Amino acid sequence: MSATYTNTITQRRKTAKVNKQQQQQQQQQQQWAASDLGGESSNERLHFRSRSTNSKATTPTAAASNSPSPLCCNGARALTMLNCCVDVNCHLNAPLRGSVSRHTTPTSTPTPTATPTPAATPKQASPSPTSDRSRSLSRSPTPSRSRSLSCHKQQQKHKSSAAAAAVAAEERETASTNTPPFTVSLSIDLFSWTLFLLAFGTRFYKLATPPHIVFDELHYGKYISMYMRNIFFFDQHPPLGKQLIAGLVSLAGYDGNYTFSRIGEPYAPEMPIFWFRFIPALCGSLLAPAVYKLLLEAKLSRWSSALGGLLVVLDNSLLTQSRFVLMESMLLLATTLGIACLLRFQRCRLGSLQWLISGAASAVLLGAAGTVKYIGFLALGLAFYLLCRHLWQLLYDAKLTDRQLWMHALSRLLIFVGIPLAVYVGVFYVHFKALHRAGPHDSIMTSAFQASLEGGLASITRGQPLKVVHGSQITLRHTHGRTCWLHSHPAVYPVRYPDKRGSSHQQQVTCYSFKDVNNWWLVKRPTKENLVVGDQPDVIRHGDVIQLVHGITSRALNSHDVAAAMTPQCQEVSCYIDYEIKMAGELLWRVEILNRDSEGDSWHAIKSEIRLIHESTGAALKFSGRQLPDWGFNQHEVVADREKGAHEDTIWNVEEHRYTQTEDHRERERQLLTAEMIPTKRTRISFWAKLLELQSKMLFQTKSLPSHMYSSMPHEWPLMDKGIAYWLDSESNAQIYLLGNVLLWYTATAGILVYAGLLAFYAVRRQRLCFDISEREWHRFLIAGDTFFVGYLMHYLPYFFVDRTLFLHNYLPAFVFKLLLLCFVVEHLDYLLRRFCTGRGVHLVRLYRLMLIFWLVGVLSIFSKFIPFSYGARKMSLNEVRSLRWKDTWDFVLHKNHPLH
Repeated sequence: MSATYTNTITQRRKTAKVNKQQQQQQQQQQQWAASDLGGESSNERLHFRSRSTNSKATTPTAAASNSPSPLCCNGARALTMLNCCVDVNCHLNAPLRGSVSRHTTPTSTPTPTATPTPAATPKQASPSPTSDRSRSLSRSPTPSRSRSLSCHKQQQKHKSSAAAAAVAAEERETASTNTPPFTVSLSIDLFSWTLFLLAFGTRFYKLATPPHIVFDELHYGKYISMYMRNIFFFDQHPPLGKQLIAGLVSLAGYDGNYTFSRIGEPYAPEMPIFWFRFIPALCGSLLAPAVYKLLLEAKLSRWSSALGGLLVVLDNSLLTQSRFVLMESMLLLATTLGIACLLRFQRCRLGSLQWLISGAASAVLLGAAGTVKYIGFLALGLAFYLLCRHLWQLLYDAKLTDRQLWMHALSRLLIFVGIPLAVYVGVFYVHFKALHRAGPHDSIMTSAFQASLEGGLASITRGQPLKVVHGSQITLRHTHGRTCWLHSHPAVYPVRYPDKRGSSHQQQVTCYSFKDVNNWWLVKRPTKENLVVGDQPDVIRHGDVIQLVHGITSRALNSHDVAAAMTPQCQEVSCYIDYEIKMAGELLWRVEILNRDSEGDSWHAIKSEIRLIHESTGAALKFSGRQLPDWGFNQHEVVADREKGAHEDTIWNVEEHRYTQTEDHRERERQLLTAEMIPTKRTRISFWAKLLELQSKMLFQTKSLPSHMYSSMPHEWPLMDKGIAYWLDSESNAQIYLLGNVLLWYTATAGILVYAGLLAFYAVRRQRLCFDISEREWHRFLIAGDTFFVGYLMHYLPYFFVDRTLFLHNYLPAFVFKLLLLCFVVEHLDYLLRRFCTGRGVHLVRLYRLMLIFWLVGVLSIFSKFIPFSYGARKMSLNEVRSLRWKDTWDFVLHKNHPLH
């Protein structure tokens, strides 16, 4: 009983407060209307300009207005009785600090009645723009008066909105005080759950079909299997997505022993196909409610936000990409949720718990997006743009001190740089911990990296001597860039090259990309002949002069002033053959240890990085990168370059190393051909050294794919000129082909153009001080532009500068932002129609919404028509496939006995 009485008293107090505020607003409105009866003339484009000097009515108020007045913040003359603007930083508003009241005369407040009336409800106190305009026109004898009343009513509307917000805050505070302890409130967003269930049903339907290797499952399946067996592999993309799938399939009992040989090959019966495809399908299911939440954070209505989530469900390309072992669904989910958390973070109070949680979640998700695929870091770039723009807006706020501004900037820098970097490094730490065994991909890494892995080079280099001495047998590897070893063979350079240049006709020296007995060289002091390493080895140090003798042919490494075969600006490198002519051998090379600060002055195997300088000419032994023709067995050219500089192609290191035990040449050759090293412990290398080396290889040393029949160019993506064949059934024309929803893709592309046109139009009009839309809508328009339009451009334009093979699925991150912008454009056009189409024009609003319904039905129809290309579960006839070829550039795959043309 007491609780009921308390609630009644609280409700009466709130009702009385609302009635009081409404009566104050009505009284101010009446005073404003009375002050405007003098027939003032205001500027057509700006409500707050000074009164016309040509006004015929001369009243004390008018006279006051014609007197000199201080300048407004926009450069106009301010009215003495009115505030020029609502800018908190304007000097004329300093006493009021943001007040929007136009009157300086205090008004009395009548006592409100205790009983609320229907006319006093907050809902009716905030009339629509149409009703405000019609009532002001009916009362106003002149257009200037109607515009003034309209401006005043908008201010009153802002006041009523603020009052309603205050009442709502009081209600929440009252509810929180009345909530008993240990009580949990649960709210369910039916839109969000409905979108998730729809997406879940479409993504998980017959998920294990087809039971064959589909498109890039060939590569990702191999990497996941290597995780199971702890074998090192090299991939040009970060490993987070592969780690998540590997962790799940390991729980499902997969041991990694399946061999992924070719696209279309059937999986073994024991393969957990469903669990392989589970995480991509789950992320694809969560993408629809994530898009819905992001649109809500961007201040779109629930219906427009739900439309965005539904369009994600109804796009065929997003459906196809979510059903197989591919990374795009994880990338898109992390990007969408990261930007949504960022928008919430920017509205939170600095230092609050919600501010910290939202910022940390956004940073983790954006860092995860970049750790799934490098393209995800473009979303982090978008986040930096949004953060910088928000900080720029905070600089204008006079209520913030310099210390608070620094706190805003430094906290954002710490969160959105530190956390993504920690996520990235942590994922690679797990990567190196899991992959500790040598495999087929480790040859691309340096000798030190390979020696740190179990097996492979580690099994070869274990137990070998550390210090290089006179009499050492070594293989010299090109340290950075292409993997190859200094090599020679009995073949000689041709007497003349095709361009009529002559050569030395000496023994060829090349860089060979495979292990071979001809890669072995002997280190020799020029003053010593005996190559046997005794009890006191003669260690080679920085600055020592040596000779390198080829192990099989016993000819010394030589260079002279003869142009190289493929790089004539450099010297030829050869193994010297004495033809008894006037061309003496120049066989001396000086050893320069480049990393002697960490490895010391002694020449060490594996870790010492050296540069060999030709004593006679001062040229450095260099891998030129050119490939020799057939006479050079298509091996890579080695030259001597006098421009030593700091070029990485002049850096070499000893990989395999042993001491010479006999002077007999034939016995040495037999040992080189048959020797095996005794395995001991693997070489240790720090995590940071491995991380930096792998990053340099991933970013700068990846091989570009050859041209692919289904590759496409960025200008072909917006209108979907070309798709990708993922899989073809061996018994029918059933296939999986990556295509988007045609109607949706074309409409979204048109939405980009509509937004760009409106942005240019509004910018020009506002420069002329013509405000066609409300400040709230303009603010939403800018949020959509900063988030969706800029996001689309940042994820699309960089591909025009990428020099590698591209496919349609590279466009999917940009397409999601284009889809988000389309939802805003749809809602904004509805707003414009409601604002300007009054009276009989209201039918245009209804027509527009009816057209949206028909458009959505069309999207659904096309989705269902092309859905066989997403599932590949239904056998299709030749005519069915032909009927879906709506563009000549769509190359569907058919069997040989079913030609398409």
